[in-house]
Amino acid sequence: MSHSANQQTEGGVFSHTSGPWFDSQECPGVRYQVARVSVARRIELARKIRDIGRKIEFLEAGKDPREKIEAAVLEAEVEQAYLEWGLLELEGLSIDGEAATPQLLIQRGPLTLTNEILGRIKAECGLNEQERKN
Repeated sequence: MSHSANQQTEGGVFSHTSGPWFDSQECPGVRYQVARVSVARRIELARKIRDIGRKIEFLEAGKDPREKIEAAVLEAEVEQAYLEWGLLELEGLSIDGEAATPQLLIQRGPLTLTNEILGRIKAECGLNEQERKN
């Protein structure tokens, strides 16, 4: 992590940042900021993925291969929701000549970096390894 998180400053005032910055392990020179979890943000994320999660469980229980494919598509949608919710900024990356934004990374960015950031977001949410897989 390249920036410190919460700090107590002079005069005893507690300072809170929107999210920590991380140096990418997959793409040297790239840094990204991941949102911290707050009550409102946790509710927002839960709403985004709640219904999709129920559909995934239902489809994974089925035996039809088409249901398994649909479940995989929905799992990718959950990952996209995490990225849209949790990735605040990127630095040091251009994609097809454009400065990378969170949305551009999701659309056309390197999968290894996207997966690294997704793991960080889930870690910030406090998900354990099993929950991160889902």
